[in-house]
Amino acid sequence: MFSRTPNHESKSYSLAFEDSEFLLSESMRGVRFMLEYSKPEEYLKAWGVRSTIVAFGSARVPSPEMAEKMLAEARTPEEKKRAELRAGQVSWYEEARRFGRIVSERGGALAPSIDGKRDNVIATGGGPGLMEAANRGANEAGAPSIGFNISLPHEQYPNPYSTPDLTFRFHYFAIRKMHLAMRANGLAVFPGGFGTFDEAFEILNLRNTNKASPLPIVLVGSQYWNEVVNFRALADHGMISPEDLNLFEIVDTAEEAWEAMVRRGLKRGSPSLGPSGTGQTAAEDVADEAGG
Repeated sequence: MFSRTPNHESKSYSLAFEDSEFLLSESMRGVRFMLEYSKPEEYLKAWGVRSTIVAFGSARVPSPEMAEKMLAEARTPEEKKRAELRAGQVSWYEEARRFGRIVSERGGALAPSIDGKRDNVIATGGGPGLMEAANRGANEAGAPSIGFNISLPHEQYPNPYSTPDLTFRFHYFAIRKMHLAMRANGLAVFPGGFGTFDEAFEILNLRNTNKASPLPIVLVGSQYWNEVVNFRALADHGMISPEDLNLFEIVDTAEEAWEAMVRRGLKRGSPSLGPSGTGQTAAEDVADEAGG
């Protein structure tokens, strides 16, 4: 019969995978990268998710219900002005919601193919606003959808419409970006701010440099995009090539976004191989760019 000694209580004696202090240490950062990659991969494979349509957009745009509540509760002139601004953006929410439904009904997310795979499943950043809207549309169609959430100083809570088994949380932006791009057959970018620009312009840059596989990219909301980004000026100043303006299409409605994606080659099946022919996908290109 062995008696317990101080050695049994030592942190060094504990099993490595049970030692949270060790797993959270600086030397284990690479292992944490691997874990953040592997966990969603297991769940996505279990659900047969082969390809996705990614929808980016602002977390600040309210649902119709939230806009109505904001207007009813506004008391000061500043609150009323803010509530009216948000209420005027509800149409973006509704288009993102319609887009989520259209993609889910027509793209292959509802019913697995004969090999058990689901295609063009809606994937978002998992938060509120326009991300919620796209997940909500998929949910209303009866299809699964994905939420790739990120831990932030001011906690982001997952919206209630992404499929629970497909709702993930990341610490590292690089791994989250990799998963957003990994199965992407198409990208729809709704109005948004820094986060939306970060994600959208990264993919555009990868396409511009031919580091990412071809995929249809649409920006939804012509008045917004033509006002906040002068893409033509970038070409006129020689900062991008005129041909780079063909990397994406600006549309106004969910139906137009879907039609543009189909016209630009959207299909069922896994994303195309990388342009080098090596089998490297857009997700791996994102990881290379991010140092992942």
